[in-house]
Formats: sequence, structure tokens, C-alpha cells
Amino acid sequence: MSSPTSHFITAQDGLKLHIRAYGSRAARALPVMCLPGLARTSVDFDALAQALADDAAHPRYVLAMDYRGRGLSNYDRDPANYNLLVELADVLAVLTALGIGPAIFIGTSRGGILAMLLGAARPAAIAGVVLNDIGPVIETRGLVRIKSYLGRLPQPKNFEEGAEFLRRLFGTQFTGLTPEEWQDFARRTFQERDGRIVPNYDPRLARALQDVDIERAVPTLWKEFDSLVHVPMMVIRGVNSDLLTTATVEAMRARRQQCYAVVVPDQGHAPLLTDDETIGRIVAFVAGCEPSGTR
Repeated sequence: MSSPTSHFITAQDGLKLHIRAYGSRAARALPVMCLPGLARTSVDFDALAQALADDAAHPRYVLAMDYRGRGLSNYDRDPANYNLLVELADVLAVLTALGIGPAIFIGTSRGGILAMLLGAARPAAIAGVVLNDIGPVIETRGLVRIKSYLGRLPQPKNFEEGAEFLRRLFGTQFTGLTPEEWQDFARRTFQERDGRIVPNYDPRLARALQDVDIERAVPTLWKEFDSLVHVPMMVIRGVNSDLLTTATVEAMRARRQQCYAVVVPDQGHAPLLTDDETIGRIVAFVAGCEPSGTR
């Protein structure tokens, strides 16, 4: 099993960004870049990243990023910088600093949006993409739900209480998690800081959704989606998702031939990517992104 190592990259404005790396940098297979959700961190990808790095047929170098204001990355003095354009520049800075050429991108929610934006800005950077519960049409009601709790999570006394908070908040989205899995979810959501259990992100991140309004549809990203037309694509949807609809998945598949769709049972936005079946499907898809002569 690969033990992750930490790297700190300096962004264009001097802020330090944390990257969790798995496997050997000398691996011959295409590297993988994992981009988490809005208020999530690199730890979300731990089980998947280890499986990809340790794949017997195609061991590979896997990177998982903490955006600014999340996880072990610096918090930004100006919360206005918690926006997609700055975060896209941060992703590009990381790719450049670590010398990552074409890679397979796995993007959960906001991470998938960044992958689509990257496809438009630097298409040669992407050799394959997994969009986890995100697409060109983003349902406003799902964003409104996220806005209702982002930056407002209660402060639990311990991780057990944090797990109960999360179960109450997300129980209708994730209907099949065991008590142990809720505990794991809590440890990926909260951290211990100065003797307190606090969310693993800057609460001012809520500013990123300040303009979300149930009465206004979110602009679509079909142009950015179409920039990925030439690379293999997997779309993952949680069956209980309120951010990505079945209709949007079907519309995505209708626009391109290489689009493999997976529905994760008993999960909503966004699938946790921790169960063996989903991990196995992603590992197989990533292996299929290798040039035909190297499979």
C-alpha cells in the first residue's frame, strides 16, 4: 500500500498549496490528478488514490489537491479569491511545478467544473476525465442546499458527535452508510485545531455561493464540456443526487461517443468514491485511458 507524501506548491500570489502524492513519480503510466469538491479536501481520495497507485498492471503517480482555504493549504486573506478562475490558475501552477504533462483528471463536483474549465484552457493537459456528480447543467436546488450549511456547520465536541451532525444533515443523500462510515466521513470533514473540532476549510468559503439564488438558473457549461470531446470520459452520478440529474447525464452521453456512465446506489451528492465497486470501475476506466500500445 502506498503511503502518501505531502508537497507544498507556491501559487501565483505566493499562497502555499498542499498536494498529497501517491506512488512513484517515475511510474510509466499516465499520472492522475484528483480535484475535490467545494468544501472537501485531498483526503477524500485516499482509498481511490491508493488503489490507482498500487494497480498491479498500471502502477501510477497520483496527486490529490487541497484548494486554497481547504485542508493543509493556506487560507486566503481575501475570501473573494475563493473562485473558479483563481482555483484554475492554482491547478495550472501545481501541474507546472510538478512537471505533470497529460494526466487523467478525477473531479468531484467543483473539481469536475475545474476539469471542464481546464479542458477549455489547456486541452492537451487532459488524457481522460472522471466527472463525479457534476455536469454542464448544475441544479440550482442542489446548490441552495449546499449554501444552507456551507460555513455554518456546528462545532462538535468530538468526531463521534461530528458523525451524528453529518448523519442528520446528509442522511437523505447517503442512505446506506454504516456508523463506521459516518465516522470516517466525519474525520474527512472535520479536523482538530487548537483543541477544537472544526471544519476542514475556511468558513469564509461560503462567499463562493453568496450569489446562488433558487430563482436563477446557473449558467451552463456545454462549451467547456465539449472541449473534452476527444478524451475518454466517465460520469458518476449518485442516485440521490440533487445537483446532477439523469436527464443531464443522458444529454452528456448523447453529445459524445466515449462517455461511460455509472450510478452509485444509496448515495447522493457527491458519491464518496470509497466503496470497492466504484473504485474498481474507476481503476478499470483509468487503465483504459492508456495509449493502446501501452495497455
